[in-house]
Amino acid sequence: MNGFQDFKALAKQVIDIEQQAIANLAQYIDDHFVAACEMIFATTGRVIVIGMGKSGHIGGKIAATLASTGTPAFFVHPGEASHGDLGMITSSDVVLAISNSGQTDEVLAIMPVLKRIGCQIISMTSDEHSTLAKLADVHICIAVQQEACPLGLAPTSSTTATLVMGDAIAVALLNARGFSADDFALSHPGGSLGRRLLLRLGDIMHSDERLPVVTGNASIKDALLEMSAKGLGMTAVVDADGVLTGLFTDGDLRRLFDSEVDIKQGLIGAVMTRDPIVAHAEMLAAEALKLMEDKSINGLIIVDQQHRPVGAMNMHDILKAGVL
Repeated sequence: MNGFQDFKALAKQVIDIEQQAIANLAQYIDDHFVAACEMIFATTGRVIVIGMGKSGHIGGKIAATLASTGTPAFFVHPGEASHGDLGMITSSDVVLAISNSGQTDEVLAIMPVLKRIGCQIISMTSDEHSTLAKLADVHICIAVQQEACPLGLAPTSSTTATLVMGDAIAVALLNARGFSADDFALSHPGGSLGRRLLLRLGDIMHSDERLPVVTGNASIKDALLEMSAKGLGMTAVVDADGVLTGLFTDGDLRRLFDSEVDIKQGLIGAVMTRDPIVAHAEMLAAEALKLMEDKSINGLIIVDQQHRPVGAMNMHDILKAGVL
C-alpha cells in the first residue's frame, strides 16, 4: 500500500511541477514571440519544424497543429535533413528549430546549410545564449525551473513547455488569419469534427423513391402504408402541384387513437400537421440536430425553393452519420 501511496504522491508532484512550468511561460510571451509570429504570418512558404529526440516528437506535434490551423507546416528530422531532406526546404520557408539546450549537434550541423539556403530561422530553446539561439533570426525562450523527473534527466517539464509554446504560436496565427471552424473541418474531413461541421442534409437525407410522400386526398390508411414502407416514422403531405402542405408522424397517429376519426376512411389532409418545420438540403446536419432538439421533433422534411419535398431525415440518420 505504501508503494501505491508513493505513486500518487509522485504523480501529483509531477503535475504541480509541470503546471508551474507552464505558468512561468507567460514571461516569454514578449517581443520575440511577436516577431516570430509576424515572421511566420508574413512568409509565402511553409514552416519547417526541426528537432531531435524528445524535441523532435514535440516538433512533429507542433507542425501538425500549425498545419491543421491554417499555417502550412511539416516536420523534418535533422538526421534525415543531412541526407537529402534539406531539399524540401526553400528560401521562402521559415524554419522552427527546437532544442532545449540549444546545443544539439544534429540540429546545429544543418544550420550553415539553412543559412546558405536563405530561409528565416526561429529557435526555441531554454538558453538565449546558446549556439542555436545566436544563429537564429528570432529566439523564443522555453526555460523551465526544473524537470518533473526526480533525477532531473528525463525531458518532462521542458517538453511540456515546448508543446504549450507551440500551441500558443499556432493559436495566435489562427486568430490572425481569421481561421474559422469550417476551415478547420476542411483539413479534418475524416473525423467526427469534420462530419459535424461539413455534413449537410443533402448528404444524408432520404430522397427519390425513399422519400415518404402522399397527397392530401389520400386516405389515412394509405398514408400509414407509405410510412411503413419508407420506415421514417412520418410522411410528407403535398397538394396537386407537389407543394408541401403538411406532415403526418407516428406521434400524430398516436393522438388519432384518442379521437373519433375513422382511420380506414378518413383523409390524411384532415388530420395532418399543417405548416410543419422544414429544412433545406444545404443546411448543416449539426444545425438540423440543434433545430430538432430545440423544437422537440424527431424528423424533418427537406424542401426546395418551391417548397416541394426533396428529402426526409430523422434523428437516427443524424446518429448514423456520426454528427452527435
